[in-house]
Amino acid sequence: MKYLDEFSNPELAKRLLDQIHAATTKPWAIMEVCGGQTHSIIRHGIDQLLPDQIEMIHGPGCPVCVTPLEIIDKALAIAAQPGVIFCSFGDMLRVPGSTQDLFHIKSAGGDIRVVYSPLDALTIAKDNPDREVVFFGIGFETTAPANAMTVYQAKKQGIKNFSLLVSHVLVPPAIAAIMESPTCRVQAFLAAGHVCSVMGTGEYPPLAEKYKVPMVVTGFEPLDILEGIRRTVLQLESGRHELENAYPRAVTSEGNSPAQAMLAEIFEVTDRTWRGIGMIPKSGWQLSRAYLDFDAELRFSVSDIHTAESSICRSGEVLQGLIKPNECAAFGKECTPRNPLGATMVSSEGACAAYYLYRRLEQPAAASHA
Repeated sequence: MKYLDEFSNPELAKRLLDQIHAATTKPWAIMEVCGGQTHSIIRHGIDQLLPDQIEMIHGPGCPVCVTPLEIIDKALAIAAQPGVIFCSFGDMLRVPGSTQDLFHIKSAGGDIRVVYSPLDALTIAKDNPDREVVFFGIGFETTAPANAMTVYQAKKQGIKNFSLLVSHVLVPPAIAAIMESPTCRVQAFLAAGHVCSVMGTGEYPPLAEKYKVPMVVTGFEPLDILEGIRRTVLQLESGRHELENAYPRAVTSEGNSPAQAMLAEIFEVTDRTWRGIGMIPKSGWQLSRAYLDFDAELRFSVSDIHTAESSICRSGEVLQGLIKPNECAAFGKECTPRNPLGATMVSSEGACAAYYLYRRLEQPAAASHA
């Protein structure tokens, strides 16, 4: 399949690694924002092939992982109601709420359905006019256009028994929040290529300039990531802080204009809570005033649900890059993929799941920033 072989070429990978080693003279801490990049880095052992001076910090770019506990509990409250068909992507079903997950609701008789597109949920609503159908709309800018289009079509077609439980978050405000944290150690970013394919790159140069950090838009294959790291190291070593696009086959500066127009009509920016991190101002979307009739939180009166995070799960620190997953005392013990304490162990893009799957089970000899 195109790109799978050519962007995993070991000879080219060695050449890029040699260039990274040759260019590195100082210790640098680089955050990959996206969970897909994290899994690629751990799966291919990229972090272990880099110079000892380079530390890869795993960022909060896993949409399942940053969905706040209170949103999960709201989903559970809605899904448990009689007459509701609750639709979701499969990776949300095992994300733990305060006391249970969507699989528990399903086993107790709730009508929980895994779909492959929000438009599938809309079709279910059309086929079941006597039932309320809810789609769990989570994610970054990448998945938001499809959810926006579904709400648009629901209104256009007059489908009144469909609603969206929204938990969309935005990458640029999260980068700003990370940089403004007093515990921040990040010196550069690998920006998420799929987000930029939708939104373009216009929001990133001001961040690079304000916080004096290099930002390189990067893909997900091994050579994509190595090229992103190479460019980042060259900037760090030369004292530059610019935006570079190392993923031009998918990302343009302007992004996807029709998708952006749809997002602007359906959603409006709002403050959002990130699981394990807290509230980040203007870091998410909610349905705009014209589409509030499709807001599941309002339709099912669950806006007042508030919850507290697990006291022993350190996923918030993992998401902020303050610790590695195997520096959490619960990792691989109380917290496993079969019995997860936090979303970072559940999600296919979660850092904890990556460390467990690829057997990074041992705690480092010296956890200086634990």
